[in-house]
Amino acid sequence: MTVRIDGSYGEGGGQILRTTLALSSLLREEVQIYNIRKGRKIPGLQPQHLTCVEACREITNALLEGANLRSLSLKFSPKNLEGGDLSFDVARIKGSAGSVSLVLQAVLPALVLAQRRSKVVVFGGTHVLWSPPFDYLRDVFFPMVGKIGCYFKGDIKKWGWYPKGKGEVLCEVSPTENLSPLNLTERGKLKNLKGISAVSNLPLEIAQRQKNQAMKILKEKKIFPQIDIKDAPSLGKGTFFFLFAEFENSFAGFSSLGEIGKRAEKVAEEACFEFLKFMKTKAALDPHLADQLIPYLSLAEGNSTFTVSEITGHLLTNLWVVEQFLPVKTEVEGKEGQEGKIVLESSGIKQKLGI
Repeated sequence: MTVRIDGSYGEGGGQILRTTLALSSLLREEVQIYNIRKGRKIPGLQPQHLTCVEACREITNALLEGANLRSLSLKFSPKNLEGGDLSFDVARIKGSAGSVSLVLQAVLPALVLAQRRSKVVVFGGTHVLWSPPFDYLRDVFFPMVGKIGCYFKGDIKKWGWYPKGKGEVLCEVSPTENLSPLNLTERGKLKNLKGISAVSNLPLEIAQRQKNQAMKILKEKKIFPQIDIKDAPSLGKGTFFFLFAEFENSFAGFSSLGEIGKRAEKVAEEACFEFLKFMKTKAALDPHLADQLIPYLSLAEGNSTFTVSEITGHLLTNLWVVEQFLPVKTEVEGKEGQEGKIVLESSGIKQKLGI
């Protein structure tokens, strides 16, 4: 039976494609996705999305129909699931600084239940707009999915900025047989706050100004983070500021990118204000972490419950997508744009596969 997914549902972006590909690959279920990114300025599949398709095809030996630039429809028919040494380049299809993190979103949920360890190298943008920087995956997402039994580790070999891209990251995946549900409604006290103020091929003074502004803002709240300045290796130019918060029960991350005409102080302010906004809530998870956890929690047998500082369109869309593939029931307390709580009841991947 073919699962049909309307790519224009909810926030209607690439997240539907990535979660759909991940679950289709894992379950070896054929899927037809239509109306792909229909409402976007440039609709259809872009290089980054095609890299996700090709990556999932490689790990499943899938048959494809419609895997072309700007295609609004895709048929993906996976055959088997294999791990191993893998390499993907967003710029292979067309010169692009497409996000390496978003490519990993498509393949990691499947690889965590593959039969062997995997090493995944992805070339592309490591720090680009509208996607989590790889620092966030490494420092926030990987430790959090570790709490439910997913073991990833990775690092940045070369930074990639818009428009050149050409960054490089390495991610290692240790397969597992069992995933546990997550019950996390209180984050606990702030244990540690660290930061990175980075530049590539620009004066280090810019990174120092970002750091100074962050220290000034946070000092007023009696918070004193450790912020490291980094001259990041890259073929392109860029600036970046990232705060990594470790709480008693969870992790969270907040970042901002520089751009032409944007003052260094503004870059730091954006990340700091997002952190302080999160601190005003009682939620356990930040908005970006919540939606990224959904595919993994849907694979675990049992009830998962967590609080989130903001219910986003990405979160609601991911809940809808997993419901199309798996025996899950979801409950959302709160409205989009507000603090809320999510309950996800799942029978687990083993029941779905008849194991």
